[in-house]
Amino acid sequence: MSTDPETTATNADGRPTPPAASPPPGAEERRPGDVAAGTDAPEPTEAARLEGDAPPAEAPAQAAAPDEEATEPAAEAEPAAEAPAPAAEAEPDYKDLYLRAVAETDNVRKRARRDAAAAEARALGRLARELLPALDNLDRALAHAEAEERDEEHHLTKGIRLVQQDLVVALGRLGIESYSPKGERFDPHHHEAVAQQAVEGAEPGTIVEVYQPGYRCGGDVLRAAKVVVAG
Repeated sequence: MSTDPETTATNADGRPTPPAASPPPGAEERRPGDVAAGTDAPEPTEAARLEGDAPPAEAPAQAAAPDEEATEPAAEAEPAAEAPAPAAEAEPDYKDLYLRAVAETDNVRKRARRDAAAAEARALGRLARELLPALDNLDRALAHAEAEERDEEHHLTKGIRLVQQDLVVALGRLGIESYSPKGERFDPHHHEAVAQQAVEGAEPGTIVEVYQPGYRCGGDVLRAAKVVVAG
C-alpha cells in the first residue's frame, strides 16, 4: 500500500487533523492584539477612566464654565442700573438765612463797640497814671509855698492853684476823679494802709488820716489812696 508523500497529521484519538485554512490572497497577516481595520475601538473600562487613561468626559462642561462666569457681571450690574436717582435738594429758607445774617452782624457791631470802649478806657487809665505823679508834686509844691509867711496874699500860688484845679477838672470830664476816704471803713480794694495807730474815739478799722488821695476811673481804681488806719 502506497503512502502519500505528505504526512497526514493526526490528533490524539488517531483521527486526521484537518488542514489549516490558508488566508485569502491579498490579506495581511494579523498579529495577536491587533484590531481589525474598519472596526470601532473598544470603550475604555471604568478603571481605565479612573486611572486617567481615557480622555476626560467633563471637558465640554468645563468649557462652558467661562460663559457662565461672563454672565455674572452683567447680572450684578443690573441692580446698579436700577438704583433710584438722588432726590433734588430742598430750596434753602432764605428768610431764616437773612435773619441769621442780621443777628450775626448786630453781634459783631456790639462786640466792636465793647472792644473799642475797653481799649479807650485802658488808654485813658494809662495816661492818668502817668499824669498823677506830676499832679501830686504840683500839689505839694503849692502847699509848701502857701505855708510861707512872707507872702501873706500868695498872689503867685493862687494863680498856680487855679491851673492845678483846671487840670483836675479836665481829668474829671474824662471820668477820672480823686477821692479822699477819711472817716470811711478801710477797704483793701480801694485803700492802701501805710500805718496803723490808736486814736481816741475812733473805731478800729476806720481811716483817720489820708496821706495821698486816690484816683478812680469809672469802677476801676487807678491808684489806691494811702491812708492811716485806727488800731
